[in-house]
Amino acid sequence: MLSGKVALVTGAGRGIGKEIALTLAKNGATVIVNYNGSKERAEEVVHLIEEAGGAAKAMRCNVADAADCDAMIKEILGEYKKVDILVNNAGITRDNLLMRMSEEDFDAVLDTNLKGAFHTIQMLSRSFLKNRSGKIINISSVSGVLGNAGQANYSASKAGLIGLTKSVAREFASRGICVNAVAPGFIKTEMTGAMAEDVIENATKAIPMGRMGEAKDIAEMVLFLAGNQSDYITGQVFCVDGGMAI
Repeated sequence: MLSGKVALVTGAGRGIGKEIALTLAKNGATVIVNYNGSKERAEEVVHLIEEAGGAAKAMRCNVADAADCDAMIKEILGEYKKVDILVNNAGITRDNLLMRMSEEDFDAVLDTNLKGAFHTIQMLSRSFLKNRSGKIINISSVSGVLGNAGQANYSASKAGLIGLTKSVAREFASRGICVNAVAPGFIKTEMTGAMAEDVIENATKAIPMGRMGEAKDIAEMVLFLAGNQSDYITGQVFCVDGGMAI
């Protein structure tokens, strides 16, 4: 399905990013597993891909840092000559009530979650436009659609990703490049697994389908948007959330 395609997945060392990387590789893509924190986690993702017969490479980069991102993109294009699929998944949280939120925590979340996506898209734009093809998938959040108390910075960054998605989609559409966003709801990951049981129970009650989602639910949507079945879809936001955003 994705044979011959090169995919860059940011924040792919764990959680949703890891599942996206594994799914794209399983379907034939060569995957660049970007990480900023744990090299061991990223190398484990590469190992799992290679063990299954796929191709992957781990690359460290803090996407919030323009120079760091520029160096990674140049290395990728130097080695692989192109990127066909860009998945902007890297994200952090610094939750707090607005009145207690520091400017540092607000800026850190916007820099990684929103500016990080701006960096990768901008730095790959010449390559995408030259090839007149490509799929850009930004991982937003149901928090960016609905807002969430205690997450003013995170919700703003994810809502910003939606605006970025729609704007870039308009700019790139005439060159055959599709730009879409996926907005996950409450998904089972290591992060949610560490939450208190009563918090998980209350959050689940807000989901019309009555259960949390799996990382594979997000990965399968990304796979669809990365493949040629979605060639006439751009500028859209797909909520994979069990109905939370209804």
